[in-house]
Amino acid sequence: MEITKQRSKDIFSLTVTGRLDGYWSDHLARQLDAVIRDGADRLQLDLAGIDYISSAGIRVLLQSFKQMQNIGGSFSVTNPSEHVRDVLAMSGLLDILASKRQPEAPSASAASYTVDHPSARLQVFSLSSGARLGCRILGEPNKLVHGRFSAADCRTVKFPLSTFGIGLGALGSDFQDCRGRFGEFVAAAGALVYQPTDGTNVPDYLVSTGSLIPELQLLHGIVFEGAFGVLIRFEANTETGAVSLADLARALLDVIEADAVGLVMVAESAGLIGAALRRLPALEQVGASAFEFPEIRQWISLTSEHAFPGSQTLVAGILASGGDDRLSPVLRPLGGGGLLGHLHAAAFSYRTMPKGRIDLQDCVATLFETQTVQGVLHLLNDERERIGGGQSEFYRGACWMAPITEIATA
Repeated sequence: MEITKQRSKDIFSLTVTGRLDGYWSDHLARQLDAVIRDGADRLQLDLAGIDYISSAGIRVLLQSFKQMQNIGGSFSVTNPSEHVRDVLAMSGLLDILASKRQPEAPSASAASYTVDHPSARLQVFSLSSGARLGCRILGEPNKLVHGRFSAADCRTVKFPLSTFGIGLGALGSDFQDCRGRFGEFVAAAGALVYQPTDGTNVPDYLVSTGSLIPELQLLHGIVFEGAFGVLIRFEANTETGAVSLADLARALLDVIEADAVGLVMVAESAGLIGAALRRLPALEQVGASAFEFPEIRQWISLTSEHAFPGSQTLVAGILASGGDDRLSPVLRPLGGGGLLGHLHAAAFSYRTMPKGRIDLQDCVATLFETQTVQGVLHLLNDERERIGGGQSEFYRGACWMAPITEIATA
């Protein structure tokens, strides 16, 4: 089989010659998947050179058609050979897959505008004029270093649809039940996922269903409540096809024009740089040296290179460009120029996202319903000389954001 690719404006065309049987259909599926991952959403498949197609080949065509439908794109077979036309006609798929009508270009939303940033193109959708977020800082994160967490530091926190957050916690009934499992968590849009530190290395999660509201035993964290003001879709425009976390953060803050923002992001990752607890040193009274080399390796896993490349990620947290004493205990440097933040990410198996304006709750629910959770990380800017992994990078995604105007501690 031979496959040639050509792009004309916003239509991606593939010309395929040879046999589309059980063996070669897998090859075509991989090529189509690679094109879709590159951001194509309008596909045309020229099958004039296909002299044989089996049910395995038809399955690939139908899967691609459904995948494009799910994201608001289009997929069509053009110039089918006589054999392909006969087989598709007998399968009842000719009018569906080989329509002569050219797909219409996606219409631009009247509620959006485009911003070209040096590292990414942003499409901005207004959701709620004047929307703001409240932020509560719960617990004392410094206790993680000094080994002083106890049952008195543990509290039960619910995460309904209007609340999102990050921090250190576990799913369970109380402190004693969770004592050996506390780890990094992400909660957003009625879903909660965390990385247990009990040695299983398998993330666990709860998703809102009916009257069930996910709740967590929390040692410390940041909890956000309120409404999002904007949805920002982004697509990297760098030579590598990926935008670093710091460059993306700067672009987002430029759009929002606020000193501090809360955000939830669903994005395709080129790789994550971060850390996750192996187990909780704060419960073992190990002293101040727990986070010094080489002892730190007993307690924390640091990514030495990009982890979970090609994954779909759920990211939540805070970005800031200015100093606020109330936020300083939970903010970490993300890059130069005073850029600060605190973000956690859950990595999932890959899934294409619909284009344009999308709903956060639907997007997150689909991740948990259809994809596999691979891990949870506290994202870091790892600029260590020679051994540092650098920064997390993303190809494209969607960010729901609003300025933080109220800050409380508890």
